[in-house]
Amino acid sequence: MVAKADTKRKKGPGRPPKAAAVKINNIPATDDLLAMYKDMLLIRRFEEKAGQLYGMGQIGGFCHLYIGQEAVVVGLQSASKPGDTVVTSYRDHGHMLACGMAADGVMAELTGRAGGYSRGKGGSMHMFSREKKFFGGHGIVGAQVPIGVGLAFSHKYKEEPNVCLTYLGDGAVNQGQVYESFNMAALWSLPCLFIIENNQYGMGTAVTRAAAGRDLADRGMAYGIPGKQVDGMDVLAVRNAALEALAHCREGNGPYILEMKTYRYRGHSMSDPAKYRTREEVDAMRKQHDPIDQMRDLLKNQNISDDQLKAIDSDVKVTVTKATEFAQTSPEPDASELFTDILLPDTGDSQSAKV
Repeated sequence: MVAKADTKRKKGPGRPPKAAAVKINNIPATDDLLAMYKDMLLIRRFEEKAGQLYGMGQIGGFCHLYIGQEAVVVGLQSASKPGDTVVTSYRDHGHMLACGMAADGVMAELTGRAGGYSRGKGGSMHMFSREKKFFGGHGIVGAQVPIGVGLAFSHKYKEEPNVCLTYLGDGAVNQGQVYESFNMAALWSLPCLFIIENNQYGMGTAVTRAAAGRDLADRGMAYGIPGKQVDGMDVLAVRNAALEALAHCREGNGPYILEMKTYRYRGHSMSDPAKYRTREEVDAMRKQHDPIDQMRDLLKNQNISDDQLKAIDSDVKVTVTKATEFAQTSPEPDASELFTDILLPDTGDSQSAKV
């Protein structure tokens, strides 16, 4: 049986995920479809601009783009409710925008400006917004997962009807702290939705060469955590699965795992030429499974005109242009910011720096 399962997983990296059928009666109202389309398009255009700014030297450090994976976070956040919390890894710009964080503040943070969400000190991987219930952006692989369990514990302890959406990648699922988190979440029946964004590659290694066993959605079986694999390139399939999983968590049934079969079009980070896969593989995914193209086709079938779609595209471009201008004109942080948001050495009075 083990050999059989192993053979199944070695059919090749980057294969397009099997499309999940979406029943016509599960399609949201047209206004909701338009909102999801606009959110995905905003993430795509924002990330394209971020890539340009990185190439111009205006963004330093690491920068991991979300291009291709837009349907995952948009579908999930469309199913969430006010008060739900979110935590994710370093490929996080899309999550911030989907949570309602302003493009101005996100772009300013990417460029290290005072107008950014972390006042220019966090950069691409470390942004937060208590107002939007977004708790990062974390640069250490898998480190956000225990934090997500802590946020879920907080919801349960305070008797809040909320869930923590905890995002992680396929490269993080073999980390020990992930399974400690699974165990604790199941043991205490915490409202934590674990979302595995399986984009087929952990840095440059195909998931088929790094993760043994069956589907990643089954990684919680030892702890009694139900899981489901979803076509992460189809925003409606994502939304439908999210509604089911979030209801499970909200009703006091404990955690749930969703494995999103998705794909990133760019390298792992801006410094990755992605030579471990072929151009044909990437082109096939773009042509056959692009989440934005699929939504555009659906909207046209719902009698949305080309002019309406062009108007949305124009609005998104204006938003990204304004965000870029805001970032480029925002001042750099004052030197005094070096001493804020830190815990001072114990001087006997237990004072800390300004937060």
